[in-house]
Amino acid sequence: MQTLLLNPIAFSIGSLAVHWYGLILGSAALIGLYLTIREGNRFKIAPEFFMDLVLFGVPSSIICARIYYVAFKWDEYKDHPLDVFKIWQGGIAIYGALIGAILCALIYTRKKGYSFWRIMDICAPGLITGQLIGRWGNFVNQEAYGGPTTETFLRDHLHLPNFIVEQMNVEGVFHHPTFLYESVWNIVGLLLLLVLRRQRFLRAGELFLSYFMWYSIGRFFIENLRTDSLAFQGPTWLASFINGLWSPMKAFGFEAGALDSAYGNIRISQLLALIILIVAIALIVYRRRSGLAKVHYLDPIMSTHMSQEELPESVLHTHSSKTNEGLHSLSINKETDAEDKLKDRKE
Repeated sequence: MQTLLLNPIAFSIGSLAVHWYGLILGSAALIGLYLTIREGNRFKIAPEFFMDLVLFGVPSSIICARIYYVAFKWDEYKDHPLDVFKIWQGGIAIYGALIGAILCALIYTRKKGYSFWRIMDICAPGLITGQLIGRWGNFVNQEAYGGPTTETFLRDHLHLPNFIVEQMNVEGVFHHPTFLYESVWNIVGLLLLLVLRRQRFLRAGELFLSYFMWYSIGRFFIENLRTDSLAFQGPTWLASFINGLWSPMKAFGFEAGALDSAYGNIRISQLLALIILIVAIALIVYRRRSGLAKVHYLDPIMSTHMSQEELPESVLHTHSSKTNEGLHSLSINKETDAEDKLKDRKE
């Protein structure tokens, strides 16, 4: 059977070829932005704030994602440096993209006077939406797939539609559609985030950290199926530990993707997934115990650059009530002090 490879070029305008990969990534960013703006409206944050954040964040993400990927694949690019800029051929790392987005958000939110954690909470559903859509760019490019499998497993066990099964036929060998596994995992994660953000117990920063936790769990198990993982040579005990954690996947009929032992024995994305999961849990516990997470997700969001007229009415009312309480308390204290002095004089 021959490989069905979709044409990666959607259309051409003269000599300019527009690739599906770019269109899919662009659509992912726009849909993620739409969800973020809608949630931002609930907190009276102007859409322009998030539009500017995306305007700076998307280029930062793409640049860092490419740098991350190329850094671990430098042997393949050092003789052809111009290929570094051919991102339409694939080869960007999601963890690099997240690093770029977070760094950009840290700078931008500070400049605008907003809490980084509050803004990233709002952005979390948009981020995971962008990822679940963006993975379909890998599908079109026929990349980031898993190890060999059988057509029977794809059709009868997973019940996948024909267009996905055929696209996973790479040079006559069927492969696991890891792009699809991750996309479906992220769909479930999106639904969980949408439910979680309406819960009163949720504190600032915890939705964003929950997104990282969910994504890292899925990425840990899916990454081991791939054949193109970035890897390095690490201690044998660590490789055995990671493989042991992944081993329950075999009970579901999955086999680990090939990894050249000369290239590395530890998949970088798997190790990062474990580290991020542990750090995210530790941050939630630390922020709660230290009192840094006193603010709830549903509380009003304010910028330190806001004028008195721009503050939400609920905040002004709360501030006014506290001020009145303070003045009343001060008045009572003064009256008590005056009475005490009068008693002293009489005595």
